[in-house]
Order: sequence, then structure tokens, then C-alpha cells
Amino acid sequence: MSETDADAVFHALADSTRRDIVRRTLRREQSISSLAERYTMSFAAVQKHVTVLERSALVVKQRRGKEQIVRANLDTLHRATQLLDQFEAIWRDRVQRMDALLADEPVASATPSATPTKGTTDAGHQH
Repeated sequence: MSETDADAVFHALADSTRRDIVRRTLRREQSISSLAERYTMSFAAVQKHVTVLERSALVVKQRRGKEQIVRANLDTLHRATQLLDQFEAIWRDRVQRMDALLADEPVASATPSATPTKGTTDAGHQH
């Protein structure tokens, strides 16, 4: 997914109404009219949301008679998921590297007497 495509997808998904439209069209394809009935906004406003989703390739519109049918585009959703999976893998790798670094480092204590000195045990006895 190109940076431009990713920007368009995540911009489109930044709006709760558009995320809801994607959810609804994932369940089943719907006409713009039936989508508009679900919201307290004008038909034109819903059409604008669908246009943003269509431009980002999250949905596909198809004319059937007088109606425009909207369905989710699984390919774009899959590519967006892959991008997020890459980010998650980077994050998990960083956490694993931090864990490894911390495992090699002695844990600092708030009180100096709690840290054993060379040649003594935790109880302060000689080896």
C-alpha cells in the first residue's frame, strides 16, 4: 500500500460514520438510500461519506437500476490490515529488544544496602 493510499484509507476511517458504513457494507451490500435511512443526516451527507470511502477504495459503488449499491472492498481492508500488522511487528520487536536489554541489566534499587557488593551474598556474607 503506497503512502498516498494509506493516507486516504486512514483519513476515511478516522470518521465514525464512515467506519459504520464500512461495517454495514461488510455485513451485506446496501443502497445509499438504505444507508441514509440509518443516520440523522441528509442523503447528500451520506453520499459524501460514501464518496470519501469510494475514493479510498474502502467501498465500491455499483449502479443497479435507479439505485447505487455499496459494498465493502475486502482487498483494501486486507492491505490496511497488513500495514497495521507491520506496525505491530515493529512494536513487538522493540518490546522484545527492550526486555532483552533489561534482562542483562541488574535492577537498580532505591536503597544502596539492598545491592550486594562484590564477594558478598544478598545477606552480606562473604563467599
